[in-house]
Amino acid sequence: MPGHRPQRCTGAAISVALGLLEGCSGNTGSRIMIFTSGPATLGPGIVVNSDLSNSIRTHRDLINGHAPHYMKSCSFYNQLSQRLSDASVVLDLFACSLDQVGAAELKCPVESSGGFMMFGELFESDQFRKCLRHIFSCDEEGHLKMYFDATIEVVTTKDVKICGALGPCVSLRKKSNAVSDHEIGEGGTHMWKLATLNNKTCISFFFEVCDEHKAEPGSAFFVQFITRYRNGNMGVRKRVTTAARRWVESKSPEINAGFDQEAAASVMARLAIHRAERCLARDVIRWLDDNLISFASKFGDYIQEDPSSFRLSSNFSLYPQFMYYLRRSQFIDVFNCTPDETAFFRLMLNREGVVGSLIMIQPTLFQYSFDGPPVPVLLDVRSISADVILLFDSYFHVVIHYGSKIAQWRKLGYHKDPNHENLRKLLEAPELDAEQLVVDRVPAPKLIKCDQHGSQARFLLAKLNPSVTQNSTYVDGSEIILTDDLSLQDFIDHLQALAVRG
Repeated sequence: MPGHRPQRCTGAAISVALGLLEGCSGNTGSRIMIFTSGPATLGPGIVVNSDLSNSIRTHRDLINGHAPHYMKSCSFYNQLSQRLSDASVVLDLFACSLDQVGAAELKCPVESSGGFMMFGELFESDQFRKCLRHIFSCDEEGHLKMYFDATIEVVTTKDVKICGALGPCVSLRKKSNAVSDHEIGEGGTHMWKLATLNNKTCISFFFEVCDEHKAEPGSAFFVQFITRYRNGNMGVRKRVTTAARRWVESKSPEINAGFDQEAAASVMARLAIHRAERCLARDVIRWLDDNLISFASKFGDYIQEDPSSFRLSSNFSLYPQFMYYLRRSQFIDVFNCTPDETAFFRLMLNREGVVGSLIMIQPTLFQYSFDGPPVPVLLDVRSISADVILLFDSYFHVVIHYGSKIAQWRKLGYHKDPNHENLRKLLEAPELDAEQLVVDRVPAPKLIKCDQHGSQARFLLAKLNPSVTQNSTYVDGSEIILTDDLSLQDFIDHLQALAVRG
């Protein structure tokens, strides 16, 4: 009908499909796959009315309470999440549309069931086909690589209590003496349900130390993970993993030596997006800053009231810059993102391992030039140069950025001349490396090729440290970023000043 959106009852369709599976699958594991090209306009889970005069909700609408269907739809899908978990059913969302489809409302059941979420423009795209091939891949015996009806049980020694977990899991609310009253994420239990898992499933577990005065330095404590799941051939498998650690004194140098700053940044990112679901962005940033100041004050070496004396050991030195890039990332700062895009970004971060999470938080940047093989460079605007090619990887986007001179030579066709073989090889190298980055990721990231000063260069500039801005002293030929954001150096200077206060 002119002036109206197509009628879709996505929520009702999912509920009906789940009811059928609940009646016949017998908790052996199954999945519901949604293929949609627009928002639900009818029934439970409605996103927007069919009348095109009513626009789809934005982040501002959600903050100001101007999204009339949002809370009711989220409540409906939260109830659906529990039914999916009880029946060991996975929910996947494949959305191909130029507009929002309601992924923000659907995030809870998709995430908690461990399902896929994919955004695209066309169902005929290679990205969509790759996702389906990945889901329906088989092992050597011809069984689908789908593992359903999983549980993870955690057993600890008496000095350690379980606070909760963050990731694609649901709390089974099974209490024991090892369960802490302080809940984090899916807490209040020592056992969690996963509708599905695979070799990349990553869950963060949180613990607290109780009766610390009774723990003797040098004595051991244990944490055991008991994982049970149904294999592709319907056989049940159980895997037990036990980790042993030693207690040390509160100021032992072993604490510093054993700190993993990459894993810590990944866990803090999960905690931040968990908090962002119910708090404003500025409150989450303030929470991150308070924790970082406390961290720097505790583990830094300094003379009180002397910021120039502040030092962090090599095991801690990268952590502040991880927090700098996290606080200005799309996971926290939702400006220029739709609620659907934010839901997708947070869902992916909450299930990715340490390496993938760090790329999302602080993207990688490689430089290609005539001087030698590609080298990693700082994620800084100063890394842009007219005579180099940059390969940028933010996990969701892979950008090949050509300097202005390189772009001009390419447009003139110099790389086709046999006398300029080195230019041809230089142009090919980042494209080959970009293909390798894309091949193992599902959903596949968007590959963008752009020239310096071109409109598509915004995907790179938005993530770079703005060390040179409109307020800096201009250097002829240098790239600048028009922003009022703090640079990394200014952020570190502020951190040092606050950390050394008495």
